[in-house]
Amino acid sequence: MGFKLGPWGLRKPAADASAVDAPPAETKREAQLACEQCGAVLSYAPGTDTLKCEYCGHTNRIEAPKTEIREECLDTALSEGLGDAPIEETRTVKCGSCAAEFTFDPAIHAGSCPFCGHSIVEDTGIHRQIKPAALLPFLLTEREARERVRNWLQKLWFAPTKLKTYARDQGRLSGVYLPYWTFDSKTRTRYSGRRGDYYNVPTRVRTQVKGKMVTQTRNVRKVRWRPASGEVSRYFDDVLVLASRSLPTWMTDRLEPWDLIGLKPYTPEFVAGFQAEAYQQGLDESFEVAAEKMREVIAQDVRRAIGGDVQEVHRMDIQHADRRFKHVLLPCWLGAYLFGNKSFHLCVNGRTGDVSGERPYSWVKVGFAIVAAAVLAGIVLGIFMATQ
Repeated sequence: MGFKLGPWGLRKPAADASAVDAPPAETKREAQLACEQCGAVLSYAPGTDTLKCEYCGHTNRIEAPKTEIREECLDTALSEGLGDAPIEETRTVKCGSCAAEFTFDPAIHAGSCPFCGHSIVEDTGIHRQIKPAALLPFLLTEREARERVRNWLQKLWFAPTKLKTYARDQGRLSGVYLPYWTFDSKTRTRYSGRRGDYYNVPTRVRTQVKGKMVTQTRNVRKVRWRPASGEVSRYFDDVLVLASRSLPTWMTDRLEPWDLIGLKPYTPEFVAGFQAEAYQQGLDESFEVAAEKMREVIAQDVRRAIGGDVQEVHRMDIQHADRRFKHVLLPCWLGAYLFGNKSFHLCVNGRTGDVSGERPYSWVKVGFAIVAAAVLAGIVLGIFMATQ
């Protein structure tokens, strides 16, 4: 039984012996992605605004465009295809194992899927999609992300003891930009329901006190109901929805919240040296997910508007207006570790270092915890009965 981190999609040096010709690109971008000292392809250095050469260490400053992050009309995009949303064509490869589709460095001939670790050989095709409007650049380096993984493994409850020992081993992670949609919407909701207010009714009851039956007066709580209706409004800004099916949503949800205030206009240089997954979930399906998130918040607004001690919501008629969206890329370090001949996947927020992933359990520890909890509950119950 052993422990090993990754690799999920090891990134090979850009200047590989098996390099193939890169697709045509703008001359300015080609110059910026090439090292001024040795001509090698540069990679983005997390936490900076520079591209760094892995060979000679030289850096080039990223000249980010001074443009506003633009949001598009969702209704137009849904009714007229993609509407006025800017479109880009990218070279992508599709993993034959997990079906993830992501960008592949044209200078690399072969590698591994960053999501499942399956070996792939470059078979890039042209993928036409809505161009990302913005991204959050990586802040954590791979070394820093590995340290967060080790700390996470060591703090897992009910984990096998040997897992914490193996957590000291070095491993590799793969940096990937995950595709997300953000949605804005002005909502107006008419509702109907009931408001409940508590009141107490003195009631005489028979009970046992120190072995004797006595009559006592106790207050019994009841609810007085009355109908309620009205209207609430709320503006939603940047409701985030993952546009990937390569990772389970429970895993990526635990990486939130994202510091979307740090979004930068999309610049290919920030993706240099990393991979970017193409979105797999379209706008219509993604907005349904966003609308459900909005509905949960609106339900809380309605309950506050109804007031009282308890509320019943019978109907919510939600109207959306001025719906807008944008395509953004968010940074994650993806990895896997082997324990007990089984692979466990994990991901690290490339900004905050929060870790989410699969983990093994020591069922011996879980069993002891259940027994201990049962014994403690028995002791507390015994003390309570003895004092009655």
